[in-house]
Amino acid sequence: MVGLGNPGPEYLWTPHNAGFMAIDRIAQQEGVVVQNRRCRAATATCRIAGREVILAKPETFMNLSGLAVAALVREFEADPARDLLVIYDELDLTLGTFKIRERGSPAGHNGARSVTSSLGSQEWLRLRIGVGPDLPPEALAGGGRRPGRDFLLSPMRKAELAVLDEVLDRVATATRRILELGPAAAMNEFNRRDRNGAAEE
Repeated sequence: MVGLGNPGPEYLWTPHNAGFMAIDRIAQQEGVVVQNRRCRAATATCRIAGREVILAKPETFMNLSGLAVAALVREFEADPARDLLVIYDELDLTLGTFKIRERGSPAGHNGARSVTSSLGSQEWLRLRIGVGPDLPPEALAGGGRRPGRDFLLSPMRKAELAVLDEVLDRVATATRRILELGPAAAMNEFNRRDRNGAAEE
């Protein structure tokens, strides 16, 4: 499991570091600390659902994340399509939500683009954590744009972090479900839930 983000204290609580926060939450729940240096990443090893799991946070910056991911895949002789889960922020999903996908294009995310480029494939499991503001459709009409780079690299407000905190617990649960039952079952359970945890119609 690899969470994407930017190293350094100035990026700690920014939306772009949601992937790092997710890995830290899983590590905390498993009683390990992500601090071993390996393959250009900080790592920890734990057992989840009876399987040995490497938790990793690349020490490269976001747009070079793929270098660390590819190095980890080689080191552990992993099959990216079966053995890899990458967790990262998604501006096109509203804060309070997340989505699991088995494959797909990077959709403008520099970290995901780097992973796809370094692996030479889009066939890798990803869990995207929503960090986008809940904007009404009219706010985006008439040429309005979603926030971009400055928003992603600015510290989140206390209220936003409170929402994200709750999401990180659900993300940790979803990662366990992926290991226990497989991606399809996890997608079926979690992709159809709204920000309040209630099933969508």
